[in-house]
Amino acid sequence: MKLNAVVNAEDMRALARSALPRIAFDFIDGGVADEEGLTENRAAFRRHKLVPRYLVDVSRRDQTVEIFGSRYASPIGISPMGIAGFFRPGADLMLARAAAEANIPYIMSSASCDSIERAMAVAPDTTWFQIYGTRDPAIVEDLVRRATALRVKVLVLTIDTPIIGGRERNIRNGFTRPMKLTPGIVLQGLLRPRWTLGFLKSGGVPVMENWKPYSARKDANSVADLYGAQTPAPGQTWEVLHLVRRLWNGPLLVKGVLHPEDALLCAEAGADGLIVSNHGGRQLDKAPAPLDVLRDIRARVGDRLELIVDGGVRRGSDVVVALSLGARMCTFGRPAMFSVAGAGQAGAAKLLKLMRSEIDMTLAQIGCTSLDDLGAHRLASAARDGQPDLP
Repeated sequence: MKLNAVVNAEDMRALARSALPRIAFDFIDGGVADEEGLTENRAAFRRHKLVPRYLVDVSRRDQTVEIFGSRYASPIGISPMGIAGFFRPGADLMLARAAAEANIPYIMSSASCDSIERAMAVAPDTTWFQIYGTRDPAIVEDLVRRATALRVKVLVLTIDTPIIGGRERNIRNGFTRPMKLTPGIVLQGLLRPRWTLGFLKSGGVPVMENWKPYSARKDANSVADLYGAQTPAPGQTWEVLHLVRRLWNGPLLVKGVLHPEDALLCAEAGADGLIVSNHGGRQLDKAPAPLDVLRDIRARVGDRLELIVDGGVRRGSDVVVALSLGARMCTFGRPAMFSVAGAGQAGAAKLLKLMRSEIDMTLAQIGCTSLDDLGAHRLASAARDGQPDLP
């Protein structure tokens, strides 16, 4: 498939499949265990239907959104994703630039292959930064210090990884550390010569640049070993959130919350918002879909926190559903990674354009001119329950 034939996010997946060795494609595409979480994330959106209202003037539609004092062109963002540079050299900065051109947030993972310093140099107004708790709190402190010095607008603390989930596709494919170059992996590389040539020309396994300052040896394997020794941090408690809140003066999002009581604890600890997420179905396979807990979380925290939904978003109509249920914004990871892996920055830019177009089309079709007009009354469940409809 060629980029000019791509018309939706699923096509981006097919594009990446044709470009990547199976071991790389499965790393992006896979979940954990039986991959029920992946299925549920999509099924949750399918369970909700939007009820259109007609004879409404929709000749002008506005999908801009304000969050944490900044106005973005659309209520979408790119989720944090580690080692993007493995799938295409320079992928992190390609995503950052594409997001900046579209004026939407790009959340750089601390496990990225490019550094937050370089991302802020190319996209200072739209780059947010994600970190994990580490076994050595000094590393967390320094990551926050760097984000502060760079004037990152929003910091994201991911808390849903006390240990790494059982990612069975990776185990079967040999995508583990230390990775062994088996005949099967070599054959996959030979079947995708363009990807293999780019991988080799860029120097092979890329360095996790955000972690390079903390490693005595600066080669890719040594830095990755340090990262693996420091994360996950199974002994971390709420103190890591309190620590980050003390150090960080800007907007703080907590990613990975699924329980309403945890959401309330985040609010009480000083968080400004949540990314309601099950880590894309890559941690606890029996975890609920983020969309299924969104209303309960909103009911528990009220307007104290901004809520962002991450997980299963593939269509602009998904975004409209999530916003109708109480989210401010949606983020997505796999579609963005597939787009940049398959077609570089041009692929990422086209994906964002497609998503924005689908949101605009959905708003027009349901008789809605602004995101402020979205709410539970837009959903079929509200109509069935006899809840108040549009004024």
